[in-house]
Amino acid sequence: MTTSGTDTIEHGFTPGSARAALAYPRFRRMWIASFSSNIGTWMQNVVLPLYVYDRTGKASVVGMMVFAQLGPLLFLSIPAGVIADRFDRRRWLIAMQLVQLTFSAALAPLAAADAPIWSIFLVACGVGVGNALNAPAWSAMLPTLVSRADLPGSVSLNSTMINGSRVVGPIVVAVLRSAGVSIAQIFLINAVTYLFVVGALLRTPIKQHRAPAKEPGKSQLTAGLRIARSKPAVWRLLVTLFTFSLLSLPYVGLFAAVARINFGIEKGSTSYEWLYATWGLGAAMGGLAIGTVFVAVDKRRLIRVGFVAFAVFLAAFAMMREPIGAMVFGALLGFAYFGTTTSMNTIFQSRVADHERGRVMSLWFMAFGGTVPLGNLVFAPLMDAVGARWVLVGGAVWALFLSWYCDLVKIDALEHQRGRHALEPDHTATFDEHGISAGE
Repeated sequence: MTTSGTDTIEHGFTPGSARAALAYPRFRRMWIASFSSNIGTWMQNVVLPLYVYDRTGKASVVGMMVFAQLGPLLFLSIPAGVIADRFDRRRWLIAMQLVQLTFSAALAPLAAADAPIWSIFLVACGVGVGNALNAPAWSAMLPTLVSRADLPGSVSLNSTMINGSRVVGPIVVAVLRSAGVSIAQIFLINAVTYLFVVGALLRTPIKQHRAPAKEPGKSQLTAGLRIARSKPAVWRLLVTLFTFSLLSLPYVGLFAAVARINFGIEKGSTSYEWLYATWGLGAAMGGLAIGTVFVAVDKRRLIRVGFVAFAVFLAAFAMMREPIGAMVFGALLGFAYFGTTTSMNTIFQSRVADHERGRVMSLWFMAFGGTVPLGNLVFAPLMDAVGARWVLVGGAVWALFLSWYCDLVKIDALEHQRGRHALEPDHTATFDEHGISAGE
């Protein structure tokens, strides 16, 4: 049976809960450092699209900027996943933190001088390259810091960390901007926060789970696809996430344009940061709920309910005309959004062996992050032409379809009828209602 490579410790908490995951010192150290760094990242993620939109006034240009920053996930995730499974993850992660630090710092003088937009795009792409090469190794490393029994708690906390920083980052930006801190200085602050992760990595031993080097280079690049295709539920999750990110999440990268077009939030107003923060708060609560309130609930069923809730709240968010209503439905939308994707990630990670994780998780990042900028490129010109409302409503309709399509209970039942297991071949246990192996 595949394990996480970390022995279960006696922690006295419900297995698979967030508190259980935090009982592991190595995981706790890395989680705190990453949370601190991600606050800086989301400070930058909030102000960079707003800066570009304020200078150009076009959602299509913002879409191109988001593609420059997130597009590398689409093209580099697969080779990055191979690297994550073949080489020392800790050294690689440290190097990628320093790459992102360098390019984030370079944004500061460019923004201060109102440099040509193309130069901003180029440096944002550099940040994106570092992130794309970092993400599979990071995602493959975190689950190895806890036992498999406590994996759901670590996934939930990772989602909460990402979205908690989405809350704190915009709030910090609003406070700093009110105090006269410039956008260029915010970029510098973000650059410094990468040092938190570098310091934690230097202090944290990470056990290696390297895949056997039996395949030629080209086969290594396609190994993740072969592994995912061999696991029907994993493949269904990837297809679901790919289309969800492409068709239902354009508003994420185009948040500044949606705020201006739909809700009348004017340039220079802190209402934008607060709107983003309320949405992020909902997302943080949604991710945390999966490892706390819903820890004993079948994640496969939560996914379907989550898509329905997302569709309802996205449609309501699209119909709002003023910031207060948008904040209310934005928080609910964020809750449904990350409650759903965290449930998907929990199932996904539970069905992947540690020596496969980097290559398969690279596909997750392609689907989750890499397709969002493609959606932005497609839908941003449409927003410029007809407004944001109906673009968002179309995304809500697609989410409703996914609530039917992503029926993992049915897929698992069919696999068992065919005499196959939901887990990889060396697993002999079946899944219980939590989406975790009943034999664990």
